[in-house]
This record gives sequence, C-alpha cells and structure tokens, in this order.
Amino acid sequence: MKLLLKSVTILDEQSAHHNKKLDIFIEQGLIKKIGKSLKEKANKEIKVKNLHVSRGWFDSSVSFGEPGYEDRETIANGLDTAGKSGFSSVALNPYTNPVLDHSASIASVKAKAATHPVSIFPIGALTIKSEGVDLAELLDMKMAGAVSFGDYKLPQRNPNLLKIALQYAQNFDALIQSFPQENRISTNGMVNEHVNSTYLGLKGIPNLAEELQVTRDLYLLEYTGGKLHIPTISTKKSVQLIKEAKKKGLDVSCSVAVHNLLLNDEELKEFDTNSKVLPPLRTSEDSRTLIKGLKDGTIDMVTSDHNPIDVEHKKVEFDNALYGSIGLESAFGALCRIFETNEAVKYLTKGKERFGIDRYAIREGEPTDLSLFIPGDNFTFSAEDIFSTSKNSIFLNKELKGKAFGVITQKGFISK
Repeated sequence: MKLLLKSVTILDEQSAHHNKKLDIFIEQGLIKKIGKSLKEKANKEIKVKNLHVSRGWFDSSVSFGEPGYEDRETIANGLDTAGKSGFSSVALNPYTNPVLDHSASIASVKAKAATHPVSIFPIGALTIKSEGVDLAELLDMKMAGAVSFGDYKLPQRNPNLLKIALQYAQNFDALIQSFPQENRISTNGMVNEHVNSTYLGLKGIPNLAEELQVTRDLYLLEYTGGKLHIPTISTKKSVQLIKEAKKKGLDVSCSVAVHNLLLNDEELKEFDTNSKVLPPLRTSEDSRTLIKGLKDGTIDMVTSDHNPIDVEHKKVEFDNALYGSIGLESAFGALCRIFETNEAVKYLTKGKERFGIDRYAIREGEPTDLSLFIPGDNFTFSAEDIFSTSKNSIFLNKELKGKAFGVITQKGFISK
C-alpha cells in the first residue's frame, strides 16, 4: 500500500526533519521519501489541518481482558482503540482469565494481533496464575515473545521469590516488574489516606504502603543485580527513593499513570467509581513531584494504565467497585494539559527502549512507525471520544487539550 501524508509537521529530535512541515511518502511499510510538495501516486492521501507526526507511541501498561473478560474488551477492539488513540504499540498486562503465565498463552495473544497495525508486546505473569507462590515459565514465555514479567496490580508478598526471579532473569536478560504496594499496610484501603478519605468516610491506603514496598524491592535489586521495573508509582517519597537508587547505579525504571499526574484525591468528593484506581489518586503535592520526576528523568515513562471494567463492576457502591480506568483515548489530551507537545510526545515514546522495542526514526529508508495527532484547543472529553467497549474513564467530562488522529506502521494504517 502507498500512502502520502501532505503538509505534516514532523516531531522527532533525532531526525533532520524535526519541526519541519513536509510531505511523507510511504510504500510497503517503508518511508520512501520526505520533502516538499511530493507528487508520488498513492492509494491514499492524508491531508488534515495542523496534522503532526512523531515516532510511534508506546504504552507500557494496557489491559484488554481477552481471554476471559471479552465483555470488558476484546484484543481486536482494544488494538483499534490504541491505534485511534495514537499508540502504535502496547505492552499487554496478564490481567486475563486464565492469566498469561505460559508460552502458549503468550503466543496466542501475539497471533491475534499479528496483522493489526498496532503491535502487542505481552507481559507474562511472574508467578503461576499470578498467585505469588511459584515462578511461572519465564524463559519459555520470553522465547514466545514476552517483553517483561509481573503480576498486574498484585504485589509480590514473598521477598525471596522476587529475589530468585531477579537472579534467574539475568540469564536471559529479562525485565522483572514489581507492583509497589505492601498489602499488610494498605489492608482494606480503597483511596489515598488523607484528609479527604477521613472526610468522606472511605478507608485509606497510606503512602507508606507504596514506599515500604519500593524500599524493599530496591534493596533486593541492589543485592541481586538484574533489571527491575516499578510500574505506576504515585508518591513523592517513591520518586526520591528511585532517584537515589539510580544514582547508585541500580538498573531500575519506573512509570507513572497519566491520571496520577493531572488529578488528585479531590476527585473523590463525588464518589465517582471511575476515580477508584490503583495506586489511588494522591495529593496535589504528590502530583507536582511526579511531574518534576518526569522532567528530571527519574520517572522513565508515562502510561495510560488502560484498564477496561464492565458496568456491572463499576456502577456499584464505591466499596464494591473494581479498581481501574480506561485511558488510551485520553492519554495524549491529558498530557498536553501539563506539558508542551514536544514533551508529551517524548514521554509517550520513551518506554520502548526499556522494553526492548525498536524505535524507528522519521527518515527515508526507515520502517514506518508513526503516530498522528493534532495539537490544539482545549475540549471536553465525552462519551463520544471513547472507543473502548467499557466506558469507565476517569477523564470523562474533563477538559483536555489536543487529539490523537491515528497510526501508520509497517502493517498498515488506522485512524478515527
């Protein structure tokens, strides 16, 4: 297929065409030509006012449900949602039933996405059935295509098991994940332990629950070596702990969910279950520190932490609602409320290297991996902006800025 992008602004600091408005001609999955007023014949010409392109965005924490929770989201519709939201690749969490804890399940997920323009990179469960008792078949899953290993939103209770995982994974250069929460501290908490949790009568999860787990895991990493990724940190102290660990030379990375950057626990006053996420929304001081941590490189990447939950498990009493919010559709618009467009794009592409995913530059001869988007005016995010089967968005009716348009990859083109 031949595609011609007309008058697009290129954002790629590693490209000679950075910040220039040019045409891009794509043929058979390769960028064949970049220049002004190109006349090449194409099957499809894309000309949209103020259209920008960058290297393909990557989301390091996405859940779709399939297999087992197809009523929440199928892989097919999840990939469509990702593409329309500007993401050319996603790391898929093992939040499925059964969980992705062996090579056949990893291969099955990859096969279902084989021809879609958006690429799936599965995260294998760290332990069998994500029960935290026995290590899963890590090497076999790595050979089948898993890019990392972790039990989604489930902290590793047994420090010795995490120690063994970090040691074993070094034999095949695998990235281990550990969710940052000590459940014996958080107990039955649901929201951030602070003034608002007391005022609203909701059980709190103290910052300490996260920070104790981060401290423990960093000590284990220092002892074992290996590669550790701590997903979705949320507190000021966690940023400081990881910054100090990096100064020591530890091979640790971390991510932050978009909603923890932009929103705080004031959202809870409406008892909206879409605001029930894990880790919980913290204070504005925590959010400011997380933003600062992104800017100084302590935090390595931003994730939407996209987690579709069906209405039967969200439209219930706050105590009984499941944690999670969809986030692919709102990620770019939310980030642009905080950062300039160039910065937002940087945070949406940075995670690829950590997960071993190719980062193709925007230049002639390179494979095509492009995100298309339109920076611009503020708008109110509504149900019409949601492509997911589930509608549990924490950003519903919030003001966002700029919209994704689609993606072009070696496997094809998808847009709104």
